[in-house]
Amino acid sequence: MSATCNIAAALPRLASERPYQIAMRCPGRNGRYDVTLTYSQLDARSDAIAAGLVRHGIERNMRVVLMVRPTPEFFLLMFALFKLGAVPVLVDPGIDKRALRKCLDEARPHAFIGIPRAHLARIVLQWATSATHLVTVGSRFGWGGITLAEVERTGRDAGPQLADTQPDDIAAILFTSGSTGVPKGVVYRHRHFIAQVTMLRDAFGIEAGGIDLPTFPPFALFDPALGLTSIIPDMDPTRPARANPRKLLAAIERFGVTQLFGSPALIDVLAQHGKHMPTIKRVTSAGAPVPNDVVEKMIALLPDDAQLWTPYGATECLPVAVIEGRELQSTREATERGAGTCVGRPVAPNQVRIIGIHDDAIAEWSDALLVGEGIVGEITVAGPTATDSYFNRDEATRLAKIREAFPPLPHAPQGDLLRGAGEGWGEGARAAGERIVHRMGDLGWFDGEGRLWFCGRKTQRVVTADSTLCTEQIEPIFNTHPDVRRTALVGVGQKGAQAPVLCVELRKGVARSEWPRIEEELRHIADGFVHAAKVDAYLPHPGFPVDIRHNAKIGRETLAVWASKRLSHGDFLRS
Repeated sequence: MSATCNIAAALPRLASERPYQIAMRCPGRNGRYDVTLTYSQLDARSDAIAAGLVRHGIERNMRVVLMVRPTPEFFLLMFALFKLGAVPVLVDPGIDKRALRKCLDEARPHAFIGIPRAHLARIVLQWATSATHLVTVGSRFGWGGITLAEVERTGRDAGPQLADTQPDDIAAILFTSGSTGVPKGVVYRHRHFIAQVTMLRDAFGIEAGGIDLPTFPPFALFDPALGLTSIIPDMDPTRPARANPRKLLAAIERFGVTQLFGSPALIDVLAQHGKHMPTIKRVTSAGAPVPNDVVEKMIALLPDDAQLWTPYGATECLPVAVIEGRELQSTREATERGAGTCVGRPVAPNQVRIIGIHDDAIAEWSDALLVGEGIVGEITVAGPTATDSYFNRDEATRLAKIREAFPPLPHAPQGDLLRGAGEGWGEGARAAGERIVHRMGDLGWFDGEGRLWFCGRKTQRVVTADSTLCTEQIEPIFNTHPDVRRTALVGVGQKGAQAPVLCVELRKGVARSEWPRIEEELRHIADGFVHAAKVDAYLPHPGFPVDIRHNAKIGRETLAVWASKRLSHGDFLRS
């Protein structure tokens, strides 16, 4: 039997080594950061909650929907569920309510833990009807079940809790944002979380004792395992583009925050605000490509020795590759000339490879799938954080995963959790001599320096009668126009005969009456590039739809429907 593989295993160690270090600070009702948890308190209270949940019937391997705001209770519950070996189920609460119900139905949860508002929705909208164990974070009122306070009180005398979870045991089900379709439940095994902690620490040089401002709540779960203090921001995590920069900066200044994670939309908010952040040593931004002008502005606000990292990955596999902001800046000219967005070099020990573009499933890996250097294809990755399935979505799993024959790896020392999981491939796969290759669903290519360039989502490529156009190779060319905030390439019609259409969102303050001039100038820009010149129509749009999670991924599928309606009479097509 190998050592326990569980991200919560770090808590008792840290509680022993640094019991009085603040593990997290959260804003209270008055907006002041008067709610704190030390490592000792986080460990002891999550122990009590874990034991209390067991005493109330929530056991190991049970799936538990968690709908709680990013308060201390959220983090206490997550670590408690990890400790008892239950499987938390996380779904973005801001997604379409019909999609949310579908996600919860697919997860088939045994238990539902939520704030009163979530329980009201559960009753009225018939969410998670399979859940028979109910816990309310707050007043129980008429929601049934018990309160979290009762749970914690019940388990207070139970002592340390930590199930002997193994690398391949399911740790959580995390639903994707659904920005390019219906959200899917990604099955995370305990080895995936352990590998993420290890790879993030090594890739970014993270050392214990730092102060982190994680504006995406799930990322705060890594902080205790890394020995960091989390400052939970006073903001709505589902609307990072609307975050108040003054509140964020006040927290950064008050607590001497040394590192910050935020989506490109949130980084843009801070960059536009324009105030220096002298204590910040590391900024990471993920979820979508970070515009070069935002990178430039943000770097100017940081100390000279600070770093801005833009890791590339997805819920199904993170991190895949990383690039530092200054190197990203050096690739700006190539991006604006149609190369795509450079996302850096693969993070060890990932193996990132480019295969030909296929829309069908690929059951078995073959090197014949590979394309040559410099050729755009589909990005694949095999590595310790590459998940192997979607929960209750066999067809989606079949389309996204490739099985590859792989030499069995030697068994590593028991205490080395990353190596002990067969370099992350999993004990079962290692014994069988195979591993999972995840298809990212993204298009890209490798340059001669071994750097990966992202060219856009595979499903969002535009396929005309004679060419394939990639969003991230076309849009940056037009985004150079001074009156344009951003653009979105969409295809109208059936793939293989699509008309390429450029939707254009103008900068704030630019009058709509300026559109004829701007369109003419955009057409002139396009004439200088072979692929951009293939755009048939240009349409001004009042404001692009974006994803719920990061407010950064453009909803091109929605825009394609909108463009199709606008073009129904052919009024805007190039003559």
